[in-house]
Amino acid sequence: MGEEGSDAENKAKTSPKLTLLPLIALIFYDVSGGPFGVEDSVRAGGGPLLSLLGFLIFPLIWSIPEALITAELATSFPENGGYVIWISSAFGPFWGFQEGFWKWFSGVMDNALYPVLFLDYLKHSFPIFNQSIARIPALLGITVSLTYLNYRGLHIVGFSAVSLAVFSLCPFVVMGLLSIPRIRPKQWLVVDFKKVDWRGYFNCMFWNLNYWDKASTLAGEIENPSKTFPKALFGSVILVVSSYLIPLLASTGALKSPSSQWSDGYFAEVGMLIGGVWLKWWIQAAAAMSNLGLFEAEMSGDAFQLLGMSEMGMLPSIFASRSKYGTPTFSILCSATGVIFLSWMSFQEILEFLNFLYAIGMLLEFAAFIKLRIKKPELHRPYKVPLQTFGAALLCLPPALLLVLVMCLASMRTFLVSGVVILLGFLLYPTLVHARDRKWAKFDTEETGLPSNTSREENLVFLHPQQQVADEASVSLLSDLPSTELGQESCEVLVEGVLKSE
Repeated sequence: MGEEGSDAENKAKTSPKLTLLPLIALIFYDVSGGPFGVEDSVRAGGGPLLSLLGFLIFPLIWSIPEALITAELATSFPENGGYVIWISSAFGPFWGFQEGFWKWFSGVMDNALYPVLFLDYLKHSFPIFNQSIARIPALLGITVSLTYLNYRGLHIVGFSAVSLAVFSLCPFVVMGLLSIPRIRPKQWLVVDFKKVDWRGYFNCMFWNLNYWDKASTLAGEIENPSKTFPKALFGSVILVVSSYLIPLLASTGALKSPSSQWSDGYFAEVGMLIGGVWLKWWIQAAAAMSNLGLFEAEMSGDAFQLLGMSEMGMLPSIFASRSKYGTPTFSILCSATGVIFLSWMSFQEILEFLNFLYAIGMLLEFAAFIKLRIKKPELHRPYKVPLQTFGAALLCLPPALLLVLVMCLASMRTFLVSGVVILLGFLLYPTLVHARDRKWAKFDTEETGLPSNTSREENLVFLHPQQQVADEASVSLLSDLPSTELGQESCEVLVEGVLKSE
């Protein structure tokens, strides 16, 4: 690489790495951020029973399998880019690029909601935020401020996430303690199947328990990822499930509120009924702060995903440029620009859309997990799911069926919008290859973007079918397509051995 690339690499090496506690907090905010938003599961479920059962059963058939698969693949490929590298290694760079595009697009749309939700909580106490003259500058100010925090470094974001998580969860611990004398367990069994909205129920459950793979996009920024990542995933699973069940058990057991009253923000009313006005205000403040933590975690994942794709040669090298704090400056700005332009959309409008795109990406990740088990059984896996290939396939079956169910419940509008995004990704990939071949933009052609846990001779490399290669480590993932065959998706994959354990 050139001098600029070396400087960026040095910044990456000298910038502080993420340790266990900040990583748990980031994963917590990637997935959850607290119980804010789970209220709809009570309304859509026709009462507390289906909501409580959902947050007990869904983690077993969805969250735990996804976390286990993420732990194996992220430690096998401890590089920025995460699932983009997994898919590229299993199915080639074309599908790796599609995975990255779908996940980044849905992530930016999701992130656009958090500054809006932050103001929505504040407007209950400060009605001026209902007016555009105050709302628009506040929206821009929040986005710019939080983007700057991301720019300053992942270690700052990580420790900020720890502080926000503690502040966001404390009022629910207090509410749980205050509700104990009033809890009547029989109220947990209430359900009215005539009022169950199955589409809303499954979408609410799915959205509140997904994105376990998001932190893999910054695996290269984690200290000792082979040990830290599995521990962080295990800790965050416990934290997420507890943050849902404790408030739901406390509130539904202590109050006889009809399911129709349970909508976004209702936990604040529950706090007032159980503890008083002071607890309501605390929960409102915690909800606002939680949205800030969600923004920070999502922005970090999106930006480092673009950085990883650039290091693999999938995007122009400007996306891999780092600031003096080791953060990907242009990638952060790109994600922040998308957030600003998309921040006018409502959550209800895009919930199904986000879930649909995410479901497609996850099906591809499950397929990559199984294929890599078959295709590269000797791949060095610092953490390995303790199942043979057949058992690993069975592990993927329940969550895969859930993904298909969520997709089948989507509206026709969601199918159409998602189809447009998928088509855009199909067109964007050969366009970028053409831009690289014509030298319209500078691409990183000296890095493979593949895991650093393999030696130069043992790397998995995607070769240009007609290119003479003197050094395998100098081939980028985009080099599989000759300029005369831009429409082709296939590439020749050569496996030159595996990493030998140290």
